[in-house]
Amino acid sequence: MRAKDIMSSPVLTVGTSTTVKEAASLLASHGFTAAPVVDEDDRLVGVVTEADLVRDRLPRDPRSLIHPGAQATGPAVAHSVGEVMSTPVTSMNPGADVADLAAALLGAGHRSMPIVEGSHVVGIVTRRDLLRTIARDDEAVAKDVRHRLEIYGGRGRWSVRVADGAVTIDDEHDDATDRHVATVLARAVPGVVSATCDRRVSVAGTRRSGE
Repeated sequence: MRAKDIMSSPVLTVGTSTTVKEAASLLASHGFTAAPVVDEDDRLVGVVTEADLVRDRLPRDPRSLIHPGAQATGPAVAHSVGEVMSTPVTSMNPGADVADLAAALLGAGHRSMPIVEGSHVVGIVTRRDLLRTIARDDEAVAKDVRHRLEIYGGRGRWSVRVADGAVTIDDEHDDATDRHVATVLARAVPGVVSATCDRRVSVAGTRRSGE
């Protein structure tokens, strides 16, 4: 499974000159936790997160300043995304393996990964995208696996079963290369956690004739 199979595209981006208030409004209205930041040439230069936007933006309640000696002033408030964004930014290409992408997200403690071609943003993968992939219904996964196998080897040849994302494929024919290809195709389907392919056996438990 590759990043392009699960990424959200097109992706919401903001510019370095976008105001903090505008960026906060965009994230809040779309339910996002972060947005890639691009320059005038649409090249990725950073990421702005909820934490970046919230930091130092909420003033103290004035009632806490009634005591003698209390300071009414606070830190200088940033106004543009370019002032608060996180940089340098880690990104991956559309062909990146989702397992590597997930490891990078979790290892760095990030919630999203921009997907780029060259330096241009073409999508984004979030932790929610990963959860959505894991949570895919088994029947939906089986349907996608059958479709890919039918394109490769024809209709009616394959029997597909899925349980908690684990795919079992039975093949009408006895061809090691085809079984390998079937396994690879199945593992590329979002929601698949493992896949195996074996020669289909008869009801009596013996191999079909011709062996």
